[in-house]
Amino acid sequence: MDKDINELGPLMGGETLESWVQGKCDEWRHAYDTTYKNKHEEYYRIWRGEASRGDDERTSERSRIITPGSMQAVEENTAEIEEATFTGRLFDIRDDHKDEMSGQSADIENLRNLLTEDLTRAKVQPAISTCILNAAVYGSGMAEIEMSEVIVQKPATQPVMEGAAVAVGVETQKRMQVRLRPILPQNFLVDPNASNVDDGMGVIIDEFVGSEIVHKDQEDGTYRSDVMVGVAADDSTIEPTQDLLVWNDNRVRRVKYFGLVPRHLLEAEDDVVADLYVEPLSGPEVGGPSDNKDKSYYVEAIVVLGNGQLLMANKNPYMMQDRPLVAFPWDVVPNTFYGRGVIEKAYNVQKATDTEIRSRIDALALTIHPMMAIDATRMPRGSAPTIKPGKMLKVNGNPSEILHPFKFGDVSQITFQQAGELQKMLQQATGAVNAAGMPAAAAGGAAGTGAMAMALGSVMKRHKRTLIAFQHSFLLPFIEKAAWRFMQFDAETYPVGDYNFHCEGSLGLIGREYEVSQLTFLLQTMGTDSPLYPVILRSVVDNMSLTNRDSLLAQLDESNKPDEAAQQKAQEMHAMEMEVQKTTLAALAGQAHESEAKAAKTMAEKDNIPAENEIQYAKIAASSIAPEQDPAKDEFEQKIRIMEEIRKDRELNIKEEGQKQSAAQHEQSMAAAQAEARAMEAAMAPAPAAPAGEPSAEAIMQEEGIV
Repeated sequence: MDKDINELGPLMGGETLESWVQGKCDEWRHAYDTTYKNKHEEYYRIWRGEASRGDDERTSERSRIITPGSMQAVEENTAEIEEATFTGRLFDIRDDHKDEMSGQSADIENLRNLLTEDLTRAKVQPAISTCILNAAVYGSGMAEIEMSEVIVQKPATQPVMEGAAVAVGVETQKRMQVRLRPILPQNFLVDPNASNVDDGMGVIIDEFVGSEIVHKDQEDGTYRSDVMVGVAADDSTIEPTQDLLVWNDNRVRRVKYFGLVPRHLLEAEDDVVADLYVEPLSGPEVGGPSDNKDKSYYVEAIVVLGNGQLLMANKNPYMMQDRPLVAFPWDVVPNTFYGRGVIEKAYNVQKATDTEIRSRIDALALTIHPMMAIDATRMPRGSAPTIKPGKMLKVNGNPSEILHPFKFGDVSQITFQQAGELQKMLQQATGAVNAAGMPAAAAGGAAGTGAMAMALGSVMKRHKRTLIAFQHSFLLPFIEKAAWRFMQFDAETYPVGDYNFHCEGSLGLIGREYEVSQLTFLLQTMGTDSPLYPVILRSVVDNMSLTNRDSLLAQLDESNKPDEAAQQKAQEMHAMEMEVQKTTLAALAGQAHESEAKAAKTMAEKDNIPAENEIQYAKIAASSIAPEQDPAKDEFEQKIRIMEEIRKDRELNIKEEGQKQSAAQHEQSMAAAQAEARAMEAAMAPAPAAPAGEPSAEAIMQEEGIV
């Protein structure tokens, strides 16, 4: 164990780097062929509609038809994921609070614009669409991230003859370009113990390429120029298609290995390809520990073989030490790399449907075409017993006794019904929905909006599940790795920093149409004067796939802007309404005061009734007595006058007390009316909150004794 790891090379029996990589390629190829090769080839034939004798369910099958259920399911699912991915921005950049405080907002916007422009120029969108299609057919979508230097040309003008004329020409500029290259499953070999491209020993791309590609890279210095690769032998296992005759000449079998290799095997090539090594960036800010400190057995590297010969062997040149590969499963199968695609989900129903339709076609051959039984002993020798219009048959005897037409019977019509039910099962298995199948999927189309909503909700959830897996396993890693490549090799143009990328994958077409229907139904429940009406209307237009959607949204925003004149007029009307309310409250308070005064007068008159009755009784008694009968009449009349004075004093006192009570009640009523008017004005007027220290309307009413 004390020996240096580099001394183990001679003890390995003369193993070289190319033999080690080729050995891994053969092992992983055997693992793929054993488990997935036949399945993937059959999935491809089902998608292309090409039958093979090995795909028969019955040995007596003669028909070769393949029903289009799985093809439709693939198209529906891929179209939904592409619609959700490419609607709007492909990606966006978010950053944490610390980076925003450090002034990187401008860098974020610059990086977003530069990366979007370069990826569009590299035609990344068609490559992503191809990977989505491969995932739907085979179960997994894989791609390689390639980087190259390209020359960008654009028309330009240049002054000549000291500015007297202008020359029109082409301006060229060298730029780094990052491309995405889709890889088929038969050309993408992964460690059987890995579940993604970053786990396990590594990943191998085993494919045929044109000899001119290898020669060009040798001229550029990317590959070793002292290696003659020759022409590759035929191998159908890595052919890109099964149904095309591929030209076998002028091809090289290129094996590209990305992953861990033994350090001593890589360093053993130092003397041969030392000038081809590209060291990763190092330093205090970028890069990791130096090779002198890191003496692990394995090291990340990129190795390329051409027909089994070493063309390139480099340590991983990328600053993040990541592998330039991305892959995602359409539907995850736990602890495995390859996923479950749309064809695999529909496989059993597809085979049953094909068998049903093929059986009907085979039966039609026995019931439609005419057949005839003949007496061979009475037919002329050498005659051809075939039936066709206008043919004359020679017989030795009565034709009705020698020839007898017959058929096996009629074909049952139940096969069409069974095929329709199988189509429903295929939609259940794949989540593919079309305009004709949606009503049938929603409880026979008779359950109304509720059943349609439930069916669409189930479809949307399945599509959303695939979309999230695609974004997190494929799209976001690709965007991050592309940004890292530009930061490392084009730092003059791209701002270098730690950025957080995220996807803005929206709802797909089915999801948006479902949401539009729900919002439209919600609009019907409210009036146009509702404050939520313009908001919901804008959401409806935003979710529609219209060519002039942006202009419609701009017009809606313009129409929803507040009118200053209308706002001022509304404020004036509000002020007038408040004045009217104040006047009304004052009038009501006056009426209340008048009513209270009348009530006080009535109470005073009521209290004065007993005294008036006493005086009336005394007057009656006095008038009934004659002066000659009562000499003290004068004295009695004097007493009566005194009582009248007392009554008048009592009336004055009662009136004064009533006036005081009426005045107090009037003041209290006016104060309450004023307080209530201020409270109503504060509640109804669109004024800012009262400043600190000013009593509220409730406090005023409590202070005035109203509450």
